[in-house]
Amino acid sequence: AGTAPRAGRALGLQRALAGTRLPRSVSLGAGLPFARPGRSGLTLAAVVLGVATVTFATGLATTMTRFGETGNDYDVTVYAGRASHGRIVEPEHGDRQLDAMLRSLPGASKVTARGDVEALIAGSVQPVMFEGRRGDLPRLGDVLTEGRWNHRSGEVVASSAFLRRHGMRVGDRLVVAKGGRRERVTVVGETMETDGRLLVGDWRTFTALAAGEKPISYQVKLRDGADPAGYARAARALDPGLDPVVNGPSSGAETIIGSATLLTVMLAVVAALGVFNTVVLNTRDRRRDLGMLKSIGMTPRQVTVMTVTSMGVLGVTGSLLGVPLGIAGYDLVMPRMANAVDIVLPSSLTDVWRAGVLTLLALSGLAIAVLGAYLPARSAARLTVAEALHNE
Repeated sequence: AGTAPRAGRALGLQRALAGTRLPRSVSLGAGLPFARPGRSGLTLAAVVLGVATVTFATGLATTMTRFGETGNDYDVTVYAGRASHGRIVEPEHGDRQLDAMLRSLPGASKVTARGDVEALIAGSVQPVMFEGRRGDLPRLGDVLTEGRWNHRSGEVVASSAFLRRHGMRVGDRLVVAKGGRRERVTVVGETMETDGRLLVGDWRTFTALAAGEKPISYQVKLRDGADPAGYARAARALDPGLDPVVNGPSSGAETIIGSATLLTVMLAVVAALGVFNTVVLNTRDRRRDLGMLKSIGMTPRQVTVMTVTSMGVLGVTGSLLGVPLGIAGYDLVMPRMANAVDIVLPSSLTDVWRAGVLTLLALSGLAIAVLGAYLPARSAARLTVAEALHNE
């Protein structure tokens, strides 16, 4: 009824695998990709692309999630001044009174006052924004990329963009001037911040530079379990000039994460459809072989295992190639993304390749291959001997 099987790489490999302890359906399936190397190569390319995209997107999403969590060491920002009907309503209470009142509200844990003033660097006409902080959490969630936080008066922390714009680095000294006042400061740290004008110092340096300036906002950290919205309502009731805002996640980070996730899902589906197409073509080409195997006793389950195994080989190979490719893409793209916005990413944001993550990524190629192959494999398993050999 049938014809003799054609000799080739697939048949030779299947005979070699037959001598192992692998189940017969597995050994037969492992050799099938080599029967059609061109078709298998295209399918492998689709799997590699899918795995590389999943890997890259995983690294990107992890970094952006951590980036979005930075600066969230406080829960509510209470602005000293509220816009109403085209005018600014100033607080009725003084700075120290407001500080004490905000601390006294239920749920408050830590309060940090923040003020800023425009100044100049001696020898430069470019304005800078000098920000003074006072209270329990002067770092306010800023991420240091180099150096340390300021511990005393005369020390400042500069943004990455500021240092690049002015050709400075940690350890340099400069003079900040405001009106007739001048303060000599030392840059002791660099923060991951895109504002190219920002210098951050302590409150004493701030008031020495701009006497009489008051905080523009108070950053409030709440106790665990406290309701930020409830605290904001209570703060608003303290003074008609207060404008509390509950802090939320970074919308920019969420947009990037959402886009990367959508792209990953789309390319993973494309890769799975490539596998699906290959399995459909292979089963049609090998209808006679499937019929002969079933006629000598191969069960539908063994046919399914054989077909899925053939794509599983490509999935494993795709993972071995795609994961390093995705990591290389991440290492290439992330520094350039950071450079585009004048920031330096610390290792705490880019150290994303843990053993558990790499293990899951290594399984992604196998998952894509199995998901794409399962339905046509089940269809091939239901094929009867009569249907397979009706033209013989």
